[in-house]
Amino acid sequence: MIKPVIIIAEAGVNHNGSIELAKELIDIAAKAKVDYVKFQSFKAQKVISAKAEKANYQKVNDNSATQLEMVKKLELTERDHIILAEYCKEKGVKFLSTAFDIESLEMLIKIGIDMIKIPSGEITNLPYLRKIPAYRKPIILSTGMAYLGEIETTIRVLVENGQNRDDITVLHCNTEYPTPMEDVNLRAMLTIRDGLKVKIGYSDHTLGIEVPIAAVALGANIIEKHFTIDKTLPGPDHKASLEPEELYQMVQNIRNIEKALSSNGLKEPTKSERPNIAIARKSIHTNKAISKGSIITNSDLIMKRPGTGISPMLIDIVVGRIALRDLEEDYCLEWSDFQ
Repeated sequence: MIKPVIIIAEAGVNHNGSIELAKELIDIAAKAKVDYVKFQSFKAQKVISAKAEKANYQKVNDNSATQLEMVKKLELTERDHIILAEYCKEKGVKFLSTAFDIESLEMLIKIGIDMIKIPSGEITNLPYLRKIPAYRKPIILSTGMAYLGEIETTIRVLVENGQNRDDITVLHCNTEYPTPMEDVNLRAMLTIRDGLKVKIGYSDHTLGIEVPIAAVALGANIIEKHFTIDKTLPGPDHKASLEPEELYQMVQNIRNIEKALSSNGLKEPTKSERPNIAIARKSIHTNKAISKGSIITNSDLIMKRPGTGISPMLIDIVVGRIALRDLEEDYCLEWSDFQ
């Protein structure tokens, strides 16, 4: 039996700075029956320079003058985090957030997260990486924009600082919002698994739900996907996010794929199809009437449904035998009919 895929609904900054909108997102995630709803935690002025430019997709989807100005509007206070964590508990979905600085991570640890998510942009942040193993939590590592060697280096830093390698799951990711299908490179997820000997998952930024579902079929242990109440809302990530009905469908499809992967892998008739064997397969029937004492020939026989009699695979044993009684046309042969 395979372990259920962990599904993380990425609310991110799609709350637009509103605690009420954040709660609505939690409601949607809980209804979708995801495992976690995830936000983003940061002190904007500590992680973004006033001179930092916005990404092209941010320029298209947000009218703030600078990246710092854009992100500052999306910052949640510590009190906001506590309220949202408590609301998640009330709604029966786990709370998670990505910390972009150590101060924010310490706050999340105090609140009580059970996993640490390292975002793609921090994969080369050595001071940040060195501190994380001290918290003794499972780690999810996103790898957008990264070379395989950079991922290997990051894992080595984490392990050298006390992280259990078995508690690291590496998410293949592309950080363009939305990600063009030709840039998904989904097989890179398998390269990460086979090359670095780690558990794998996929953080998706494509439009639609087919790629994360395909990732599950390929062996992803964790799926992360942005969602929103409305794709037309202002903000950097809404347009590349799922709306509620899409999120519900993605979760259902992933759970269906889990069921499809959950058997023993042996190629054999399943419980549901066994009754159809007799219906769909054929047996050896008479093609015409055969008189008692006649030698049975190929032309005397025809293969017809149902498959309740002698298998056509045994026709060479039947041909040449002598009929022990008169056999009518369209009769399903039995071993007692000939010698």
